[in-house]
Amino acid sequence: MKLSKFFIISTVVLSGSISVSAVMACGFTDIKDFHGCDMSGEVMKSRDLSGANLSGADLSNSDLQDANLSGANLSGATLENADLGIANLSGADLSNANLDGANLDGANLEGANLTEALLYRSSLQQVEMAGANLSRAVWLDGSVCADVSIGECTPR
Repeated sequence: MKLSKFFIISTVVLSGSISVSAVMACGFTDIKDFHGCDMSGEVMKSRDLSGANLSGADLSNSDLQDANLSGANLSGATLENADLGIANLSGADLSNANLDGANLDGANLEGANLTEALLYRSSLQQVEMAGANLSRAVWLDGSVCADVSIGECTPR
């Protein structure tokens, strides 16, 4: 019985390109529940992670290019040096997330919550940010956005 359970998990993992070690370390059973998981360096390019719980997860150095993370919970996640180019992060919760050095070029951040997120050294070229909450976020140059910064970083 345990063997068939592992087989099912490994089949899902292989088709989703997330390593077996990530599954075993996290011990999750829901394919969209990765909270607190160490997924650093994982390749999840073009994955559908819409609505996923990635709160507190370590996604540093991960490849999330063109991934659908709309509505995902990434609060407190570490995305340091992650590649989120052209990713869909609309409506995502990135509050308190560490995006230091992350590539967000061409990403959709419309309506995303970036309250107190660390965006220092990130690349944000051609990013859609309409309605994004940047309150108290640490901006690209190390400055802190004002308490009410919606759609753009208003200096304090």
